[in-house]
Amino acid sequence: MSEHVTVVDHPLVQHKLTQMRVKDTPTADFRRLLREIAHLLAYEVMRDLPLEQTRIETPMEPMTAPQIEGKKLVLVSILRAGNGLLDGVLDLVPQARVGHIGLYRDPETLVAVEYYLKVPSDIEDRLVIVVDPMLATANSASAALTRLKEVGARNLKFLCLLAAPEGIETLSREHPDVPIFTASIDDRLDDHGYIRPGLGDAGDRMFGTR
Repeated sequence: MSEHVTVVDHPLVQHKLTQMRVKDTPTADFRRLLREIAHLLAYEVMRDLPLEQTRIETPMEPMTAPQIEGKKLVLVSILRAGNGLLDGVLDLVPQARVGHIGLYRDPETLVAVEYYLKVPSDIEDRLVIVVDPMLATANSASAALTRLKEVGARNLKFLCLLAAPEGIETLSREHPDVPIFTASIDDRLDDHGYIRPGLGDAGDRMFGTR
């Protein structure tokens, strides 16, 4: 497996992921669990953010204290399922800029087709964290990263809930400069491009659609 893949195996992450996998977990609980896991994954994906010292005044006295250095983050959600992770990460960094890229997977070819893109104009100056719960074939993720690089993104990370070995292999080959963060690497993809054992379609389970 690629050396730039980080599996966040914290017990709380794994416990909540197991609850999400259960087929009878209600939609409201699924959304809540995804948001909670996003909080925990965000700690890891932002572990190496640079800090700078700034002067502040506490109720007791002035001091020098660390804060995140320079321009802040851009979070880019791959629509629509990415919004579940996006909301959780935004809870921790509400000052982050937000972008969206709309892609759908052609059911016959499994190739990603873009239908929407809106990102901040200064994306080249910011760390860009791309979020999508499922890294399956990686066709959508790879297409999203390619487009973001085309519009200026230079510092990218990819955050997902589940990944298939095939998806990791593809994304690592096509974007070796983009580290991957996930809660689990599952067994395989099936013939329809779904992660096994997985948790089904994350978007459908999040929004209560089929």
